[in-house]
Amino acid sequence: MENCTVNILGTDYEILVQSETENPKLKECDGICEQYSKKIILNDCKYTEDEVMRVDNFEEYKKKVARHEVFHAFFGESGLRSHSDYAENEELIDWLAIQSPKIFKAFKELDLL
Repeated sequence: MENCTVNILGTDYEILVQSETENPKLKECDGICEQYSKKIILNDCKYTEDEVMRVDNFEEYKKKVARHEVFHAFFGESGLRSHSDYAENEELIDWLAIQSPKIFKAFKELDLL
């Protein structure tokens, strides 16, 4: 994924792909949603390219991380992020990030989009 902009509920978010060297916050995670600066920062994960234990389908993993951070942005822009436990619940956000392609596929098959 290249650096780009996405509209989240009427607010533009800049999506940046950075290394851990460029952004030390990424040493602890593979993605960050910075609600107040309107940035979604994705780790380029160069450090894992040659690791034996990395996931087999790395491109799909990076897409899941991007979806995860986009869901955080949606919760933030809807006003739920700072006032609810579930909006910061990483298990719920991961579920949404993992299941959303399947949900959208079903919606598309049913002509609901």
